[in-house]
Amino acid sequence: MTTLKIHNIETAPEGSKVLLEQSFKANGMIPGLHGVLAESPELLEAYQTLHKLFTQTSFNKEELTVVWQTINVEHECHYCVPAHTAIAHMMNVDASLTEALRNRTAMPTEKLQALHDFTLKVVRQRGRVTQKDLNDFYKAGYGEKQVLEVILGLAQKVISNYTNHIANTPVDVPFQKFAWSKETVKA
Repeated sequence: MTTLKIHNIETAPEGSKVLLEQSFKANGMIPGLHGVLAESPELLEAYQTLHKLFTQTSFNKEELTVVWQTINVEHECHYCVPAHTAIAHMMNVDASLTEALRNRTAMPTEKLQALHDFTLKVVRQRGRVTQKDLNDFYKAGYGEKQVLEVILGLAQKVISNYTNHIANTPVDVPFQKFAWSKETVKA
């Protein structure tokens, strides 16, 4: 098992202190992931920037959740699946969607299923999707902009999922009630 240091505002490198203060103001706490990322101010800033940019895309709250959780579950991230379950609850995303994502079951609509399927293809095929994959995604009502926005969401999630794998980041107390592991998948 590997671990990395989890910083707080006092122990963080100078370049991360303001970023952790912003994280505390936004979340009422410093999420453990942010504390780990703080070792590299550049990575913490990149993660926070990508998060902000991804939330400003054309995706609605359900679609954001589908992209995030599809990637988190595929990457088997013990930290991000519960964290994004909590975030989905805060965003008032229907719990049945969150549970479907956590358990790898069908999405509630064809459009969300198409987004889930396309996101999985991008992850599993490392971006080498086919024209048929694109056409299927377009038929569901998405366009080229959303293809690129999935890549933006993936960039954010690679930072957090991979960091959590290496750091073995403990799940924060507010997220623990949503604990998840691949062994708990009901499907």
